[in-house]
Amino acid sequence: SRLHGYAVPAAFTGKPVELGGIAGRDTSTSLGGVFVLEWFLENSKEFKDRLPQDISVAVQGFGNVGANIAQILFNKGYKVVAVSDSESALYHKNGLDINEVIHSQDKKGKIPKNVCYPVKIKEVKNDVDCETLTNEQLLEADVDVLIPSAIENQLTEENASKIKAKVILEMANGPTTPEAENTLTKRNIIVLPDILANAGGVVGSYFEWVGNLQRYTWSNEEFAESLKNIMLKAASEIGKVKEEYKTDFRTATYIVALRRLSNAIKLRG
Repeated sequence: SRLHGYAVPAAFTGKPVELGGIAGRDTSTSLGGVFVLEWFLENSKEFKDRLPQDISVAVQGFGNVGANIAQILFNKGYKVVAVSDSESALYHKNGLDINEVIHSQDKKGKIPKNVCYPVKIKEVKNDVDCETLTNEQLLEADVDVLIPSAIENQLTEENASKIKAKVILEMANGPTTPEAENTLTKRNIIVLPDILANAGGVVGSYFEWVGNLQRYTWSNEEFAESLKNIMLKAASEIGKVKEEYKTDFRTATYIVALRRLSNAIKLRG
């Protein structure tokens, strides 16, 4: 902006709405992940006939991405049974009230471990019902969907054989090592890779950039619908390639990317 002598909001993204940012950018990574997960569940023989409340979820990491995806899934009716921060995890077999957990975290700066917020129980229950787990125990919890949203290399060759989740939605960057993924694939555990699952944040930044260039303001509804369309289109294309090559989702994602690059190179001559 100083170089040009006037405001250039498109120079970077993630800005406050008042400075040319876009409403929904802060949750776009998580929302995009939810779209990918629900696309998979709706197209899965095992999950397509199950209601959200019958699908259990554990979320490792309760920062911006982890807390938001836990809250979105909870508000959609999914049974979020475990969440964790950098210290430890909170678990309740019937599900946690994520809105209450977030409210308490906002006040205390971390997930409260001495207070339990189980679903459908209005009053706070101190030191009962909930269990405190380590992050390692959360990763090995008996759930349908595991969402690593913290840091890289959480699923390794050492713990891959202990994972009980049927689906892993990678919201962190690189949470699964190649050795772990080989083991998970052999055990028929689905890994929805980070390059697809957490792409919603980059898409949100793209929307912000385009809006800045065009001096256009997105509504919340328009933003969410456009994000959904892009994420579902990508997931569907990757799903078709997966079936075509009889491979895993990560390999299918790379194939789609390389096809696009190859086509662009050919067109450029």
